[in-house]
Amino acid sequence: MPRITRQGIELNSPKGEVQKPQTATPSSAEAWFCVPRTWWVFWLFVLGIMLVVLGILSSPLHAQISPGALSRAHHNLDGPAGCVRCHAVSPGSPTFLCLDCHQEIAVRLKQKRGMHPIYMTEPKASCVRCHSEHNGANFSLLHWDPSPAKFDHAKTGFALDGKHAGLACAKCHNGAHVGQLERTALQVKDPNRTYLGLSRNCVTCHEDKHKGQLGANCQQCHNNQDWKEARSFDHSKTKFALTGLHRQVTCQKCHASGADGVPKYVGLKFDRCAACHNDPHRGEFKQGCESCHSTSTWKQSSFVAQFDHSKTKYPLAGKHLAVRCDTCHRSGDFKTAIAHNLCSDCHKPDPHSGQFLARADGGRCESCHSVDGFKPAKYSVADHKATAFPLRAKHAEVSCAKCHVPAGRATVFKIKVSGCVACHQDIHRNQFARAPYFNRCEQCHNEATFHSAGFDLTRHQQTRFVLTGSHVAVACIDCHKPAESGRSALYHFDLLSCTTCHADPHKGQFAGRMASTDANGRPLGCQACHSTKTWSDLSRFDHGTTKFVLTGAHRAVDCASCHRPPNLERKLLNVNFTSAPSQCEDCHEEPHGLQFARGGTASHCADCHLTGKWRPSLVDHDKTAFPLKGGHQNVRCGACHKGLRRFEGKDVLFYKPTPTECAACHGNAIAKIAM
Repeated sequence: MPRITRQGIELNSPKGEVQKPQTATPSSAEAWFCVPRTWWVFWLFVLGIMLVVLGILSSPLHAQISPGALSRAHHNLDGPAGCVRCHAVSPGSPTFLCLDCHQEIAVRLKQKRGMHPIYMTEPKASCVRCHSEHNGANFSLLHWDPSPAKFDHAKTGFALDGKHAGLACAKCHNGAHVGQLERTALQVKDPNRTYLGLSRNCVTCHEDKHKGQLGANCQQCHNNQDWKEARSFDHSKTKFALTGLHRQVTCQKCHASGADGVPKYVGLKFDRCAACHNDPHRGEFKQGCESCHSTSTWKQSSFVAQFDHSKTKYPLAGKHLAVRCDTCHRSGDFKTAIAHNLCSDCHKPDPHSGQFLARADGGRCESCHSVDGFKPAKYSVADHKATAFPLRAKHAEVSCAKCHVPAGRATVFKIKVSGCVACHQDIHRNQFARAPYFNRCEQCHNEATFHSAGFDLTRHQQTRFVLTGSHVAVACIDCHKPAESGRSALYHFDLLSCTTCHADPHKGQFAGRMASTDANGRPLGCQACHSTKTWSDLSRFDHGTTKFVLTGAHRAVDCASCHRPPNLERKLLNVNFTSAPSQCEDCHEEPHGLQFARGGTASHCADCHLTGKWRPSLVDHDKTAFPLKGGHQNVRCGACHKGLRRFEGKDVLFYKPTPTECAACHGNAIAKIAM
């Protein structure tokens, strides 16, 4: 190839040597026109390439070197000048300049805030991993994986839990919740079309019900589960720690709403009790309330502790210690004597309405009660034994209120006892109201337990339904099932037949047999075939009374072999017994390949065989076309009938037509002798 030098073009000689140019040096004009033709061709080619490139870059045809049209969001970057605003010119791997424009994302990446830092952890990670361009004007740059509804919001650093869970995105991400400062930093002009610009402060979306009294950190008192219950708030960390009964006061009691309807949480006065409580002493005591009272209780003051009431005629004990002074000393009069010999001097009227006045002690309260408390009474089980109804066993564990139902002054303690049903509901619904029981529960039950009845097997044998066989071992509740749906257990049955408790598994197939009666004229029912000893005991069933008498080997055949259960079942519950086969060929396979068929039907096995056993057969060979005589009488059947024939895919023993010629069995030699 030619080599370009400053003096011109050097050509390689055929031997590979370089030919030097002529020594004569022409003028510049001459040198230009004296350039060889190859030089002109080379520079014209280079000039053409440059013109083509300049033409492409300066015309709309620049899209020919673009991988695709830009999205509508980046349409202002169309043109060759826009390429360098997104792509850095680099000989190495592609470099993208997304963050040069999207400064709000760059700031979040630097602060490691939001979800973008999660996807930009790798050194060479770039925005194009999630936001793909050059896919057309209608292509969405925002890719949801898997979908907006299933987006894991915890990746943003703000997990949606509690009441936040399930909210629609637009409920929070809208222009109304984007502050003015955040709007200036957003590239998107319409704040309704971005997910950026929201603050994590609650007041960004929620109204501050406290109007700035408690700051912007709502979570120091509230949570996302329930706004109304400020369970996180600890009043002990405030200037007024709640103690004693103050802990039971509702928030609204102290933090009442002002004229603007907003509860007041700051600026409350609490330096003295009178700021909240009225002075019941009307200024008689100049010292503060706390000198006599505490937050534990208002009624019990330190003055009471200083005064020794035991030195009076009526020492205070029990509940009397908690009684307010002015309850007895009314109007603050401590000098007038107070009657105190009887409880009824103070406790009026009689809470029992005179029910115990006839007692020997005149119904004195201290006979049953003490100053330690009116409830429970001191009246014990031992005291109850002296009444007309002594408490024994379970009755001794019953609370008084169970029988003496509290009704204030109308509570009845003198109860007329007229049997168990006076207190207990008759769960048997009058099934035992007639003779010989007359609803006397104690004939079967006792006070120790109601569930363990004294009705044993011996007493059951005296009823209309005597238990025999397996019925003796059946639990009571299997027949007398517990009450359900408001109904009581059934103990008196109108019909004492098997079908009262047991469903007829045969669905009426043996209705006639079951209708037959015993010696007493009662229908036998299931016992026509079965017994109470066990269901599988069919000793009472006689197959000889059916249309198919079992003889011979049939007597040893299992029932299911003929009465086959449907659907591969193993029990005979759903068997149709009336459709059982009655002919041999209905159960037994045809072994002779229809050699003895009549009129195209199957062979009749009974013509040759018995039910006792299959072999030997009863066939009379003398009635065939070849009577057995002479030496043939002692020949085994298999000696002649030993050939096989193909029938319906299997080989069967060949009986007919059997050859009758001597040579067919004895050969030609025997035939010659016979001649």
